[in-house]
Amino acid sequence: MSKITVVLRHELITTITRRSFLFGVIGIPLIAFLIFMGVGALNASSSDVLSGLVGSPEKPGGEAEGFVDLAGLVEVIPEDLEPGRLVRYENEPLALAALEAEAISAYYVVPEEYVETGELIYVDPEANPMSGSGLDWVMRWTLLVNMMGGDIEQAGRVWNPMYLQVTTLGSQPQRDSDSPLAFAVPYATTMILYILLLMGSSLLLNSMVNEKKNRVMEILMLSISPRQMLTGKIVGLGIAGLTQAVIWAGTGFLLLRVGGQTLNLPPGFELPASILAWGLVFFLLGYAVYASLLAGLGALAKDSKEASQKTILVIWPVIVPMFFMSVIIENPHGMLATVLSLVPLTAPITMMTRLAAGGVPLWQPLLAGGLLLVTAYVVIRAVSGMFRAQTLLSGQPFSAKKFIRALVGKA
Repeated sequence: MSKITVVLRHELITTITRRSFLFGVIGIPLIAFLIFMGVGALNASSSDVLSGLVGSPEKPGGEAEGFVDLAGLVEVIPEDLEPGRLVRYENEPLALAALEAEAISAYYVVPEEYVETGELIYVDPEANPMSGSGLDWVMRWTLLVNMMGGDIEQAGRVWNPMYLQVTTLGSQPQRDSDSPLAFAVPYATTMILYILLLMGSSLLLNSMVNEKKNRVMEILMLSISPRQMLTGKIVGLGIAGLTQAVIWAGTGFLLLRVGGQTLNLPPGFELPASILAWGLVFFLLGYAVYASLLAGLGALAKDSKEASQKTILVIWPVIVPMFFMSVIIENPHGMLATVLSLVPLTAPITMMTRLAAGGVPLWQPLLAGGLLLVTAYVVIRAVSGMFRAQTLLSGQPFSAKKFIRALVGKA
C-alpha cells in the first residue's frame, strides 16, 4: 500500500503542477468568466442604445403620447395609467401642434370605423423600421378598458384570461414527452460524463507514453510491481481529473449566480439527488476500466503519435451509445437501451442516460455497477501484465490483435 501511495502522490503532484493542467483548471474557467462578463457588458450597452432607438413601454422620463378619438370610443383614460402618459386631443391639428411643440412624442388617431376594422393610425416623427408602435400597450389598454365599459378588472381578465395551475393525478410530476427538455436533460447528463471520462482517461495515456519515452517505467519496474504502479497512477490521476471537474462545475455555478440565473428545471424534469451519486459511481468505475485500457495502449505504442491515432481502438465502446442516443432517450426501457446499460464497456454512458431519463429499476444500476466493478478488476490485472509484454513488443507497430493478445497474456 505504501508503494501505491508513493506512486499516487507522484502522479498527483506531477499532474497538478503541469502547465497544461493548470491552464485547463485555472486558465479556461478564467477565460470563460472574462468572456461572460464582457458579453454581459456588451449586451447591457447594446440594450441602452437600442432602447433609445426603438422605444419600449418604459421610455425614460415617461414620455407622453396623444390620441384623437374620431370614433367616440374612449370615454375614460384608465386610472392605473401614469397621469399625463396619454393625452386626449379633439382633432388631429391640435395633436400635430402638440407634437411639433414636443409636448408629446407621438399620437394615435382612432378612425370612425375602428370598431369594424380594428385599425389605428400612429404618427411618430422618429419612426424607423425597428420601432414597432411606441407605447402601444398604453393605447391598447385604454381601448380595451373602454370597450369593457370602463371596468378595469374585467379588462384585466380579457388582457390575461387565465392563470394556469397544472396539477397531476400521480404522486410524482410527469414529464412532457413533447418538451425539448425530455431530450436535452438526458443528453446533457450523458455528454458531461462522456467528456469527464475521456478527459480523465487520457491523462493516464499521456503519463504512460511519456514515462515509456523517458524510460522511467523501466526504472519503476525494478522496485514496484506493475499492479501497484497502475493502481497508484489510476487513483492519482483520477483525483486530478475529479478536481478539474469540480472546479469547472463551480465556475459554471458561479457564472449563473453572477448572471442572476439559476438552473431550475420544470416539474417532472428535476434530476434526483441520487443521480449525482450514480454519476460518481459510474465515472469512477468507467474511468478505472478505460484509463487502464489506455494505459495498456500507451505501454504498447511506439510513441505519442501512434498512441493518439490508435485511441479509437480502445474507446469505441464508449462511442457506441452516442450513435443510439436518440433511441435510448426516446425508449430508455427498450431492449437496446437495457442491454447497452448492462454490458460493462457501454454501461457508464448508457446507464447515466437512462437514469437521467428516469424510471430505471434499482436492480439494473446495481447490477451494471457490480459487473463494471468486476470488469475493472479484471482489466487492471490484465493491463498490469502488459508492462512485461511491452518490452517484447517495443518498437513494433501497434495493432488491435497484439493489444488483445497482450490483454489475455499471450504476447
